[in-house]
Amino acid sequence: MKIKRWKLTCCCGHGSADLAGRREFLKTAARGAAVATLAGAGVAEAQVRVFPPPPPMTSPIEGMIVWHVLSSPDVFGRAVDDIEVARKAIDAKMGALVLKNHVMETGARAFLTRRLAPGIPVFGGIVLNGPYGINPEAVQWMWRMEGGYGKIVYMPTFDADNHVKTFKDAPEGMKVVDAQGKVLPAVIEVMKICAKQNLVFCTGHSSATESLALVKQAKDVGINHVVVTHAMFTVVNMNTEQMKQAAAMGAKIEIDFLGTLMGPNAHMGWMAHWKNVSVKDNAEAIKAVGAQHFVVGTDLGQTGNPGHMDGMKAMVAGLKANGITDAQIKMVARDNAAKMLGL
Repeated sequence: MKIKRWKLTCCCGHGSADLAGRREFLKTAARGAAVATLAGAGVAEAQVRVFPPPPPMTSPIEGMIVWHVLSSPDVFGRAVDDIEVARKAIDAKMGALVLKNHVMETGARAFLTRRLAPGIPVFGGIVLNGPYGINPEAVQWMWRMEGGYGKIVYMPTFDADNHVKTFKDAPEGMKVVDAQGKVLPAVIEVMKICAKQNLVFCTGHSSATESLALVKQAKDVGINHVVVTHAMFTVVNMNTEQMKQAAAMGAKIEIDFLGTLMGPNAHMGWMAHWKNVSVKDNAEAIKAVGAQHFVVGTDLGQTGNPGHMDGMKAMVAGLKANGITDAQIKMVARDNAAKMLGL
């Protein structure tokens, strides 16, 4: 018995053979239309498959030191804690981290971080804001902390007289110089400890003029290592000539990736009150003053901002794109900081 098979018919009444041919015709027409569309759009628009570059064979920030690391626990929103930062730095094969906190000393935290995330040197310090005051005893206890990883002493930051007046936070804040611009006795006592214990003295959020007075006094006291904290940020606002003066007295100039994200178009409101300091600005400062006078940080860690390692990578790539050589990068992102930290 012959089984009757269904005959495929299209809506136009064509048989199966005709339908197969029609399908092939439609495929060919579609291909032709696609080619015509791409050709009409132009070569640039036709290349729609654009990907990020592949992972680098080696870490672009290997051996580098992040000078200004903000992390939790803190009183401000932080994206990562000390241990997470250290582990990410180990993955990136970085050289060292310097933890900073505006309200508590971080020498003890550096000790614990080294225990819980072994594989990278971690250092801390103390910021002499309101919780401590400009207090020589606080500095004494900080450097004595177990491990000896408390290496950095900062003058006041957000409690500094210059800071609160710049941002109109308060009528006045913590002063580091008197009305005649002379460094205050309590600050000099702190400096003497820094000189004796070979600690790094940082100018905090002092003005450009105040910072120069601090640098000069620190030199007279005998401090080996002085850093002008994020010198080009709004709150300090050093110009090139002032940076040269600080460098001539032996100070290092700190540059930080956070400045490149600040300005009127910043993605977070609190950052819009600070001027933008572009990677090009940083590169031009290095060229004008000399790479031997700079250290690189990120000043990152805030919730909503890039991570420290991404900030370092972006800063390094940007400096290179603006004419800073590999040798200069090594100097500003590794060698200068390593010398101050005893590495």
